[in-house]
Amino acid sequence: MGNADTKLHFRKAVIQLTTKTQPVEATDNVFWDQFWAECSIAVQDVFALVPAAEIRAVREESPSNLATLCYKAVERLVQCADSGCPSEKERQIVLNCTRLLTRILPYIFEDADWRGFFWSTIPGTKKSGSLDEDADENEARPLAESLLLTVADLLFCPDFTVQSHKKNNPDASEEMRSIDSCEYIWEAGVGFAQSPPPNYIHDRNRTELLKLLLTCFSEAMYLSPSSETQVLNPWVSFFCSAENRHALPLFTSLLNVVCSYDPVGYGIPYNHLLFSDYREQLVEQALQVLIVTLEHETGSAVSAALQALDSSSSNPSEELEPAGPDNLFVNYLSRIHREEDLSFVLRGFAQLLNNPLIQTYLPRSTKKIHFHQELLILFWKFCDFNKKFLFFVLKSSDVLEMLVPILFYLNDARADQSRVGLMHIGVFILLLLSGERNFGVRLNKPYTLRVPMDIPVFTGTHADLLIVIFHKIITCGHQRLHPLFDCLLTIIVNISPYLKSLSMVAANKLLHLLEAFSTPWYLLSAPQNHNLVFFLLEVFNNIIQYQFDGNFNLVYAIIRKRNVFHQLANLPTDEASIQKTLQKKKNKSGISRLNSTDGESMEGSRPAAPAEPGTLKATLEATPGIDKITEKSQVSEDGTMIALPRSSSPATPPHRGAINGASDTESNSERDSEVFTRSQTSRSRISSLSSTAAWTANSGWMLSWKSRLPLQTIMRLLQVLVPQVEKICIDK
Repeated sequence: MGNADTKLHFRKAVIQLTTKTQPVEATDNVFWDQFWAECSIAVQDVFALVPAAEIRAVREESPSNLATLCYKAVERLVQCADSGCPSEKERQIVLNCTRLLTRILPYIFEDADWRGFFWSTIPGTKKSGSLDEDADENEARPLAESLLLTVADLLFCPDFTVQSHKKNNPDASEEMRSIDSCEYIWEAGVGFAQSPPPNYIHDRNRTELLKLLLTCFSEAMYLSPSSETQVLNPWVSFFCSAENRHALPLFTSLLNVVCSYDPVGYGIPYNHLLFSDYREQLVEQALQVLIVTLEHETGSAVSAALQALDSSSSNPSEELEPAGPDNLFVNYLSRIHREEDLSFVLRGFAQLLNNPLIQTYLPRSTKKIHFHQELLILFWKFCDFNKKFLFFVLKSSDVLEMLVPILFYLNDARADQSRVGLMHIGVFILLLLSGERNFGVRLNKPYTLRVPMDIPVFTGTHADLLIVIFHKIITCGHQRLHPLFDCLLTIIVNISPYLKSLSMVAANKLLHLLEAFSTPWYLLSAPQNHNLVFFLLEVFNNIIQYQFDGNFNLVYAIIRKRNVFHQLANLPTDEASIQKTLQKKKNKSGISRLNSTDGESMEGSRPAAPAEPGTLKATLEATPGIDKITEKSQVSEDGTMIALPRSSSPATPPHRGAINGASDTESNSERDSEVFTRSQTSRSRISSLSSTAAWTANSGWMLSWKSRLPLQTIMRLLQVLVPQVEKICIDK
């Protein structure tokens, strides 16, 4: 049968279904088999030949026919899974049913009256839709459970999605129920040593089934936000429960496929243009399934991450328990502990995240992946659910292999409002890492890579790179990044006691930020803006107290910009001056008005692209206060969490002994945590901007925070050094 005839027969079957006004009996196998048993239809053809309008029409005018179609498709999948798909025809039936359900399910979910359909049993079917033969005879599985269990079975079906272990007797099909799927894990890595031979047909079939799984899980997308935050996704909950006997091998397979993927391969130029890479499609689907199944509460990944961090403030000891214990995927992830497994996962993340940064002499000669945002979300989940992994990352030299691509993506997305979610997850990861001493010490390693970014050319360390990019985000980003300013500065505060020698470029960027944030009208424009000045002053104080000897560039920049500190110390607080400042015409913001020229950018860089038309409606929950999204605990040597005491006073001056030996390069995870604690817990931010409109600055409010400005250390430095520097200038 030719391809045109196949499409024609399938289209005729669809037309028959949409035009029939009377219900078609479920026993009419001749009619239903037209959709999956008589032809092979490509996935793009299924989407083209089954239009959305016709699916909705059947749903409204012949609901029983749509229900029967879904039931019969699931029934055929169950039958094929039971038999082990020994023939090519059965494997094609599985693919056809999978593609058809992938096409139809979204139109089931979008109608509130249909959402319970898959969670109901079909009257009179009893056990026909169930894979569990030992269940109560009076109890039939809901259609959703049968579908999920069948897909899980099919993902470990010999000669269909995995390599068969039986070589000699092809007639003896392996009994699906007796298969130990742990022997059929897709790739070597965590918990599995053998790497099966590559088979692009198996990869393609796995990808089809994972797409169906993602479609099943997508029901949460069609719920209103109010209900979404209260109800767990039943599809994910069941699939990740003990009911799924393949949960462990499937989790391991998905993780190993992602972390072992090498997009470059042998490095032959332009090989990705000559050959199709089915493994890349599988990796992307596996990554998305992992992210969704590890979402033990519905909602966006970032909102769940914020909720997880927020809950830690009530009882820090709860961090020891894996979140969502009923979710086996979360449970398994939290229990990964072997050094070789943690190293394998971290190397996989670093290799994939650095892939788009690869530079070659031949343009576009190397394959570039595009699922870096999903990789960052999965990395966040690993750090959040597995504290041993977080500690391993922090003590590993590979942490800088994670830092550079994260900074690259932050810089690239800063002007695109549609990628504000990427900005949030990247900043939150760096905020989490910056809380540990090892991270700050590692940043002193010289930055020798030349990743093309539109930032000033500089010679310095990874800390300089971080500060320069954060300055670029603050001064050249869009308005929706303002809630992240305190997070960005908190990261700099956390690492500041360990920065041995800032470059002149980075030092000038820090002074420029202080100059921008300390302008009177900016301080008076919102009730929380003065906190940004506190952050920057704390950065300067930490560097002066703990790393003074090597930071001559910063000290010189402070001396050059000493008028900024004098203006801060002499900031008028009387009502007349406040009103005069507020009534001045604000043509430009303090940041853009003081925006410095960055000079020459790196070779090969391109400016950050703004959002494409029609993509500006990306939504994200409001960012909570900095004290709500930072840990109240610290990772110890063995990977457990130690609760940190909360600071009672927001103006506690830095104690010199708190960072005893901070300049030492040796790792000591149980160092004094006062700097991190102080920057995290001592400031309460007003997270809601709705009250800003009704708020007006007054003298009492200004005095309340101006008296707490930590200017003593800097003023003493200026008092001692300025006359000496002036004398040197006069003499020479």
